[in-house]
Amino acid sequence: MKKMLSILSNEDGSVLIVSLLTLALLTLIGVAATTTTTSDMHVAGNEKSYKLAFYAAEAARGYVAASPALYGPNNITVGGNLYFPNNGDPSEEYSLGSSPSQSFHGDVEYIGATPPPRGSGFQVGKFKAHRYAMTIAGHAILDAESEIEAGFYRIGF
Repeated sequence: MKKMLSILSNEDGSVLIVSLLTLALLTLIGVAATTTTTSDMHVAGNEKSYKLAFYAAEAARGYVAASPALYGPNNITVGGNLYFPNNGDPSEEYSLGSSPSQSFHGDVEYIGATPPPRGSGFQVGKFKAHRYAMTIAGHAILDAESEIEAGFYRIGF
């Protein structure tokens, strides 16, 4: 019985057990931190892809503004759509500059004509506000896609 009590009161090897437990705990903390970091990197990558697609769609708004053929006299049939960048192929993409991973395509639809808005400075009865709607799809890396719908008008006869 005395021998059993002396074994239980012996502290030889306790440092080894404490250090192993501490090492196991630190390993678990390291694995958890690595998993969290990996998940955060995936989220950040997806966010970047979405933003690139959104910016590509925003760039298409400038493309439409610089292309009067899309909203001029060639497009004044109600319900008529003109596709860009190639009216003959609606699925063709316009690649943005040096970044082949960003592109867009879309269409401009004529909605109809209304009197000019108040305060526009144009005479009612003489001029019309030709209303259009554009639908744009921007694309980027990782198959990210962003779609924008916007309305605008031009003043004309």
